[in-house]
Amino acid sequence: MADWPDQVQRWVLDEVDSTSSEARRRIGQGDAWIMAHQQTAARGRRGRVWHAPAGNFMASLLMRLDGPAQQAAQRSFVAALALYDALVALTAQPDVFSLKWPNDVLARGQKLAGILLETSGNGARVEHLIIGFGVNLAHAPTADDVEPGAVLPISLRQATGVDVAPVDFLNQLAASYQNREQQLVQNGFASIRADWLAQAANLGASITARMGDRDVKGVFETLDSDGSLLLRNAAGTQTIAAADIYF
Repeated sequence: MADWPDQVQRWVLDEVDSTSSEARRRIGQGDAWIMAHQQTAARGRRGRVWHAPAGNFMASLLMRLDGPAQQAAQRSFVAALALYDALVALTAQPDVFSLKWPNDVLARGQKLAGILLETSGNGARVEHLIIGFGVNLAHAPTADDVEPGAVLPISLRQATGVDVAPVDFLNQLAASYQNREQQLVQNGFASIRADWLAQAANLGASITARMGDRDVKGVFETLDSDGSLLLRNAAGTQTIAAADIYF
């Protein structure tokens, strides 16, 4: 088993509404990983339903974070790299996985995992950060369960032929996240950004960024120093801080 991070609690629950909701209820009780074998009200970005059958990985990291919102947002990239590291460590198949801006992990070009950040704080400062992780370890939703044009889902079992128990994945991910968090603290976001770009899906390719009811098409050039996506088209290079990305 990978080394468990010091001073971080570990809670494994049979069932909960959502691990992120449970993490919010535990704010003030210290940093903790909270995993559930089943969730009854799992959610993804923008309030979307997250399919969470038993055998998949559903967990949230609750951490104290006294800083501006920008620092919290950087943890999305830390979390994505930690997922990538954990997946590679457990499968020894690095070429299978890639990272999709802003918060997904792909396997063979299909959606394997998602990340959801939630914050709690006072005014402009974030006091606590909750990072929700969902990974299709054993099961994946069908094409009918995703919106038109979205990346199709896949499970780790389908993509790699490897079966990983959720608790084993928790142990590896907690260690991987701790290593990436230390990298951010010691070396700054530029180091995280460079490592994320090295695993980025469709870097240099044409993509579509959907912001509400507006679509912007262009070439995915890079990330700026804050992690926003830089998209180049006939109108020039645009900085996109938040959007749904379609390939």
